[in-house]
Amino acid sequence: MPEPVIVPEQPSGRLTDAWRRCVGTGRFELALRRDYQDSLALVQKEIGFRHIRGHGLFCDGMGVYQPYRYQGKDHVRYGFTYLDQVVDAYLDLGVQPFLELGFMPSALASGAQTVFWWQGNVTPPRSWTAWADLVRATLTHLVDRYGLDVVRGWPIEVWNEPNLKDFWQDADQDAYLRLYEVTAHAVKEVDAALQVGGPALSPGADQWWAPFADFVAARSVPVDFVSRHAYTSGPAQHVPFGVHQTLEPASHLLEQFAAPRRHLRDTALADVPVHITEFNSSYRPDNPVHDTAFHAAYLAPVLAEGGDHVDSFSYWTFSDMFEEAGVPTALFHGGFGLLTHRQIKKPAFHLYAFMARMGDAVLARGDDHLVCRAADGTVTVLAWAPVDAAGGEAPAGHRLRLSVPVGGARSAFALRSSVSEEAGNAWAAWAELGRPASPTERQLSVLREAAEPSRRHSSLPVADGRVELDLVLDRHEVTLVEVSAVVDETPPWWDERRLLGLAADGTNGADGDENSGTEGQG
Repeated sequence: MPEPVIVPEQPSGRLTDAWRRCVGTGRFELALRRDYQDSLALVQKEIGFRHIRGHGLFCDGMGVYQPYRYQGKDHVRYGFTYLDQVVDAYLDLGVQPFLELGFMPSALASGAQTVFWWQGNVTPPRSWTAWADLVRATLTHLVDRYGLDVVRGWPIEVWNEPNLKDFWQDADQDAYLRLYEVTAHAVKEVDAALQVGGPALSPGADQWWAPFADFVAARSVPVDFVSRHAYTSGPAQHVPFGVHQTLEPASHLLEQFAAPRRHLRDTALADVPVHITEFNSSYRPDNPVHDTAFHAAYLAPVLAEGGDHVDSFSYWTFSDMFEEAGVPTALFHGGFGLLTHRQIKKPAFHLYAFMARMGDAVLARGDDHLVCRAADGTVTVLAWAPVDAAGGEAPAGHRLRLSVPVGGARSAFALRSSVSEEAGNAWAAWAELGRPASPTERQLSVLREAAEPSRRHSSLPVADGRVELDLVLDRHEVTLVEVSAVVDETPPWWDERRLLGLAADGTNGADGDENSGTEGQG
């Protein structure tokens, strides 16, 4: 039996909210749909992200850039009808935009190259002046509508993964640097305090950091933050309507989080904030690993430690309403989301919901646990079973013993919530139902029930101000234990033996109470 980990009484630091400062989403216009807004409302209720980021702000489906010809001259009318509806919905749900400026409106594009099923144009503008005008007009509208102080809190990112040919024509670094320069100056012309940054690099593009830093320093281009993405999956092994991939250990995500500061250490950008504006295990929206209990346990150490390396790291994405690879053909299809369509919670959703219930005073950390204290004194323990990213069979029965400080109470109350292969795993229940592509209402109800964590509670004795937790974790389990000191308000006459009307000595009949047997008599 392992010796218990002695959790200190005094905190060693603070748990930042970097893990929920931003979350990813499918393209901007999807926010106009009911299922999207229902899903985001649920996520905000149980998790509460601060910002939301997605592609497609300037794509044709949003209708922002609308050129026309009148009296022999070319003009542009900017349409903000959909943009207003999307941002209004976000603010109503308590989340603010993290604006990604892209992709290129087809009428402004210099070429026809597109990406994704919904065909976002990824070519430079045919007129840099017109692009700058579009940026200024959009931000000016947002400032006029929502207020300068509000919009100053919305980070503005220039493009998405320009180091990849799929996302920026020829992955032309010089063209991107020009795009960044023109865009950053346009942003600052609206208001100098608006936050602008980039370059939103994909994994494997660290060779871009030095040229980016040298360029902005040499030309005095504003940079308020830098951004990159992080994934750990290998090449895709395609099957119909899906892929399978190898995974690196989750620690590789943390190494990618730390990379920008390492590469920018001796540059003018050494001290700017770092935002990971996308992260996940697989970079594919059709990899079943996203739906599993394994995935929650795999990501648990990343959420516990990620804030030590960056200012934010944005899970990609909150919902399976996404469509980059097309419209999904089944409820569970390996989508990025914390939720499926129709609001079925995945195990990773509960990992985030557990984090939302953690305190922020860090008492202890380990390879398989994080212990914090909340403002009301509740001690929160997040624990997870180790996983084998190489595909080995992770055994059940991982054990963690903790000695937790709770103060001078005589007893403590412990509430334990868990997801694993056996609990809170709607994907497994869906498989047992025969993997219905379009579940019936009854099947959806079954899946929603199966998606809820198991919950157990117990009374624990306190000795010398501490309680002993002995946690045995199932395979791929993530568990949250909330421990609070008990203030006992049990009345002195309470006796469990009398629950069914027996006397205090356990016999039938009156127990000597002078009022016994007289109720209801005239």
